[in-house]
Amino acid sequence: MSGRWRCGGLWFVSGAWLLASAVHADIFSKVYYDARTDQLVVVMRYRGTNPDHQFSLKWGECVDPGQGGLPEVSVEVLDDQWSDQAQQDFKKTSRFGLAELPCRPAKVTLRTAPRFLYTVTIPAR
Repeated sequence: MSGRWRCGGLWFVSGAWLLASAVHADIFSKVYYDARTDQLVVVMRYRGTNPDHQFSLKWGECVDPGQGGLPEVSVEVLDDQWSDQAQQDFKKTSRFGLAELPCRPAKVTLRTAPRFLYTVTIPAR
């Protein structure tokens, strides 16, 4: 292999590593419904410069799937420091009351960038 090809390969690997280290993603570690407190519990893993990220929910509309299925709702999980530099790994548990959930019972699909999904069933009150 010539020196030119080895050098080109080295640049490609270096560029891929820099791109991967610049990508910021919040991912779900665990999601569940806590019946005792009537809350949605979301455990997030994320990278940043600090552990003080706050997560919030942006609820979508209820969709009736028809044929006797549960109504479906999508909800965006928002990170208040979404552009924080990805330097360290962190894990945070957030608890959300369900007063803003537009329908119950429901199949709730949580979404976070880039295209991470988690679905949980929330029962009737």
